[in-house]
Amino acid sequence: MLQSHVVTISRFLVDQQRLHPEATGAFTDLLGDIALAAKLISREVNHAGLVDVLGSADDENVHGEEQQKLDVFANRVVIRALDHTGHVACMASEESEEIITIPEKFTAGEYVVIFDPLDGSSNIDVNVSIGTIFSIHRKRSSGERGILEDCLQPGSRQVAAGYILYGSSTMLVYTSGAGVHGFTLDPSIGEFLLSHPHMRIPEPPKKVYSINEAYYGRWSPAQQRLVSYLKTDGDFGSRYIGSFVADIHRTLLQGGLFMYPSDRDSPQGKLRLLYEAAPMAMIVEQAGGRASDGFQNLLDIVPESLHERTPLYMGSNDFVDLAEKYLAEGD
Repeated sequence: MLQSHVVTISRFLVDQQRLHPEATGAFTDLLGDIALAAKLISREVNHAGLVDVLGSADDENVHGEEQQKLDVFANRVVIRALDHTGHVACMASEESEEIITIPEKFTAGEYVVIFDPLDGSSNIDVNVSIGTIFSIHRKRSSGERGILEDCLQPGSRQVAAGYILYGSSTMLVYTSGAGVHGFTLDPSIGEFLLSHPHMRIPEPPKKVYSINEAYYGRWSPAQQRLVSYLKTDGDFGSRYIGSFVADIHRTLLQGGLFMYPSDRDSPQGKLRLLYEAAPMAMIVEQAGGRASDGFQNLLDIVPESLHERTPLYMGSNDFVDLAEKYLAEGD
């Protein structure tokens, strides 16, 4: 049965552009290019068990983590989708140690795109949902092409952020600072269709916390007390997928508290600030929630390096407040 009112992501972006007479169309085109990259990655992910894209690429990324074949593919797809468009000043990726410059043969633009091409790639071989995360800033330097300092901006300066979830369906969720909107890929026509307009974390939210409890012994006493409270007096349930994009997507739809704290082995935290934590923080805040490193608003943190890490507490307002209260009591 056909839907009576079908809105593609292209139509939605054009409608949004019309609300801003000063817009040049570059931002609309940029998001369209990201949507195209998402379709290509989704196709490959969905065929992963049928073609030779599963398993290790026999190499490591900048973090010393084993690269998967789909990591390499997704990284290449995003770069090639954006580097020639004339809209991008430079890029940065989890898979690249330095910033990704725009080739001299292409015109550079005014936007900086920072991305994790395939978050949760350790789950690829066991068919758990994975995703792509992206963050968009405006270039602030005066040169023709972007430099490192253009990437090292706090999350509060993001002009847009989003993720693509490759699960039972492929969804693209993004915000440009005016609410959060979700689009589901209809494979029969190859289009992202508006399926979740104006996404909001529900109130009251589900009393659910999400954390890898296998690390309990590595946590600070304050973190241990917080989780003990949630499990007992707080009467919270526990849900943990182990795929960042999937866990945050569930939190957006149902509410709750997602936590990835620092621990004895990772005192600076594990998740990367620029291309994991900050874009998700913008989305969660635009959906009515909060994001913190446990002590301050995550979007206020000024990054000092491209692959900087951070602890993360994200979700329903009251639950993030509760986490900060326990952490403030110290050890």
